[in-house]
Amino acid sequence: MASQPDPDNTGGGSMKARLFSFSFLLFFVCLFSVPVFAGGSGDSGDRSKEVVIYTYDSFVSEWGAGPELARLFEKKTGIKCTLIDAGDGSQILSRVIIEKNNPQADIVLGVDNNQMKAVRASGVFEAYKPAGADEVIPPDLRLADDWLVTSYDWSYFAMIYDTQSSVPAPSSLEELANPVYRKKIILMDPRTSTPGMGFVAWTLAVFGNGYEDFWRALKPNILTMAPGWSTGYGLFTSGEAPLVISYTTSPAYHVEYGEGDRFQALIFDNGHPLQIEGAAVLKNAPNREGARLFLDFLISEEAQNVLPLTQWMYPVNTAVKMPDSYKAAPMAASSLTADNDELSAAVENVMRLLAE
Repeated sequence: MASQPDPDNTGGGSMKARLFSFSFLLFFVCLFSVPVFAGGSGDSGDRSKEVVIYTYDSFVSEWGAGPELARLFEKKTGIKCTLIDAGDGSQILSRVIIEKNNPQADIVLGVDNNQMKAVRASGVFEAYKPAGADEVIPPDLRLADDWLVTSYDWSYFAMIYDTQSSVPAPSSLEELANPVYRKKIILMDPRTSTPGMGFVAWTLAVFGNGYEDFWRALKPNILTMAPGWSTGYGLFTSGEAPLVISYTTSPAYHVEYGEGDRFQALIFDNGHPLQIEGAAVLKNAPNREGARLFLDFLISEEAQNVLPLTQWMYPVNTAVKMPDSYKAAPMAASSLTADNDELSAAVENVMRLLAE
C-alpha cells in the first residue's frame, strides 16, 4: 500500500521504506498489541500540541516518508507528529472502527481507492478539504468529491520480474497461470494488504465473472501469500521467486541506489489497476485542528517533494520534479478499476478457493 523498503538492506533510501528482517513479526505485533504513544498521547494531556497518525509499517520506518514529514510538519507548525504503525490498509480501518467511540488517533493515512466503500460505511471519518486542494490535486486523482479522503500519492500495480531468473517474462495476466511459473509468484493477502487487494481487483477487471477460473489455474504457481508488501517484496529481492506484485514505480528504487535494471515492471496490454493512497481525519479526533493542518501540509509541494525517494510512488502534486530514476518506471497504457462491492466478494471467494 504504497511506501516501501531497502529490501536488500544495501543502504540508501527505501521503497515504501526499508524491509526489516523481522517484518513478519511486526505484522503480528500490529495486530495484537496496543501502542504506547509518545508525548502523552492516549492520556489526559494537552493533545493540541500533537497529531497522532495511524499508518503502515514502511511509512513509519526510519527510511520511509513518515519521519521526514513529521520533522517538517513540526518545524512548520510547532505541533508534534506521532506516527503509529497500525498494520496495512484493512487493519488500520478495522482498528479505528474498534476505537470509534474513543478515538486515539487524529488521522488515518494509507487507505486507497479500493477501500472507499468500506471507508464510507465505517462512519468514522469526517470530510475536510485541504487548503489549495483544487489547484494541487488533479480531478482524476481525487478519491472523493466531498473530500472525505485526501489523495497524497499514486502508482499502477504491476508484476515485477527478476531478469536474472531462468523463466521467461510473462506478457499478460493470463500467462501467469502457465505451468512454467509453478511456485514462482509472490502475492500478498488481499484481506490485510492493499497490493494484495489490488491484484484481486486486477483479475476481476480483466476476467470479469471468469476470475475464479483464473485463480484456480494460478493457485499452483503461488509461492506464498505474504501478509503485507514489505514481507512479500523482501522475499522477492532475496531470490525466493522471480515474480511479485508491486508497482510500476518500484524499479526506480533499484536504479536510484545503483542496482541497475535487474528488476523490471512488466506492462501488459490489457491494462493495470491504479492505486491512489489517501489520508482522512477521524470524527471526534482529539486534535481535529492539528489533523486538518497536517492534511494542508501533506499536499503542499514541500511535503510532496519527500515522497518520490521514500514512498517510491508518484506525488499527487504535479509541481514536484521527479528524479531521473523514475525513467525506469513505465506508464501503463490504460488503467483498470473494479467495483468496490464486487471486489469485496471477490476477495472472499479467492481466499476460499486458495484454501480448498
